[in-house]
Amino acid sequence: MSNEFRHIIPTPPPPGDEIFATQQVSSEFYREVQHRQELERYCEWYYATAAQHRQELQKMRRELNIFGLFIRNRL
Repeated sequence: MSNEFRHIIPTPPPPGDEIFATQQVSSEFYREVQHRQELERYCEWYYATAAQHRQELQKMRRELNIFGLFIRNRL
């Protein structure tokens, strides 16, 4: 093919399969990253909440059981 026709006829684009495969892989990667970030945030929240509940339980165990006095008097 001469140089004259190269200016008129554009070079063919890459096959569509390659483009869609690349898009599919990057989309799956993005979903995986997003899922892992959400799981990490959930785990951090869960551990913080569990620690808070343990502290509250220890505090409740040290307090006087006022309701127990009422229940014992009713029996």
